[in-house]
Amino acid sequence: MQHDCIFCKIASKEIPVKAVYEDEHMLAFPDINPVAPVHLLVIPKRHISNLLEVHSSDGELLAHIMTTIPKIATEAGLSEEGFRLVINTKRHGGQTVDHLHWHVLGGRHMEWPPG
Repeated sequence: MQHDCIFCKIASKEIPVKAVYEDEHMLAFPDINPVAPVHLLVIPKRHISNLLEVHSSDGELLAHIMTTIPKIATEAGLSEEGFRLVINTKRHGGQTVDHLHWHVLGGRHMEWPPG
């Protein structure tokens, strides 16, 4: 845990959120600044700064997260029409919190290119 990381504080329950999914490895909750009717954040509970900091030893964790996200999306009502999954990496990639996280976006048609 990094003490100055808001997502670490959320994962450790220092900052409460309304979790839509939680297990010992990950947490999913609504984004406080949604850009779609459904906008969930999925975070690993262990601090990883960004996608560039992922190591081969993280494979089991990433596989768990990636196989759980479809269940979370289905529970959120996104399986019929689909959804977008986004990982922003560093400043130019749009990352605003230095803790690896996935945005699950749905409930409307997503445009391309994203912006």
